[in-house]
Parts: sequence; structure tokens; C-alpha cells
Amino acid sequence: MLSKKTQYAFHALTYLAENQAKGPILISEISQERKISLKFLENILLEMKKAGVLGSKKGKGGGYYLIKPPEDVQLAKIIRMLDGPIALLPCVSLNYYERCENCTEERCGLNEVMAEVRDNTLKVLEKKTLKDVLRNR
Repeated sequence: MLSKKTQYAFHALTYLAENQAKGPILISEISQERKISLKFLENILLEMKKAGVLGSKKGKGGGYYLIKPPEDVQLAKIIRMLDGPIALLPCVSLNYYERCENCTEERCGLNEVMAEVRDNTLKVLEKKTLKDVLRNR
């Protein structure tokens, strides 16, 4: 399940994408338009800036903006950045592997099913971009 943080990130990203022609957008505008707590949104946008998804400009005419066009912002990247692993079990995660507690890892039927779920989820999320989210609004 997507965290509130990731859901809010997608709300902010879609707002930035829809308003790209305006240039940098103030956090307060995004917060008000998307009904997201200003403090929470500040942290989310800063995290996305550090990850190279957003840029920012200070001073008059400042705010946040997308660095890449919406078709180059993969949903999987945003989810991993903010929520961590996409896999439902740590033992099938490609980027955050951990051995499951109380598991021998010899042959686990749950592991095999969850690996298939992960693979199919990734097939969708790695192909889908912010542009796809915009199309569905």
C-alpha cells in the first residue's frame, strides 16, 4: 500500500506538471491546491529535490519545478524513494533484500508467489510515468 507521503508526492508532482508553464511553484500554492500540510509537503519536496526529481529556485519567482518532463519520471522510482521496497516481502526485494525472520529460505512457496507479484508489479510501475498519471486525471 502506498503511504500518505507517497500519495501526497504524486499529488504535488501532478500539480507541478500541470503548471509547468508557470515556472517554479511556491510550496504554499501546492499545499493549498492539493490540501496537503505545508510542513509535511516541505519535507516531501526536499526529499524529491535531493533525489534529482525536482529543482528549486529561491527568491522572487521562486519555488519548485520538475527537472525532467513527466514522461521521464518513473512511478517506481518515486515509490522506492519515498516508501522503500516495492516487494511485499523483504526476501524478494531487488533493492532492499533482507532474510525473513524464522525462514530457512530453502524452498518457500510464499517467497515464490511474492517474487511473481513483485515482477508483475514492477512490469507496470517501471513502464508507467508521471505522464500516465496525468492522462488519467
